[in-house]
Amino acid sequence: MKKDIHPTYYPKAKVSCACTNTFTIGGTKESYDIDICSSCHPFYTNKEKILDTLGQVQKFRKRLSQKKAK
Repeated sequence: MKKDIHPTYYPKAKVSCACTNTFTIGGTKESYDIDICSSCHPFYTNKEKILDTLGQVQKFRKRLSQKKAK
């Protein structure tokens, strides 16, 4: 491998989320400012909102429940 072409690796890089959650990771920057993390993401907190204007989600859930009933 070539020398002096790789970025500096920081094993304790600080990550700050918009929800004030902070944690450390390994990365190529000393600090990261992110908008959303696993503590505030709707998918991981079970607060997911599905916008359904055509009724496609309801149709899918109806078919899924019929399939489970069999």
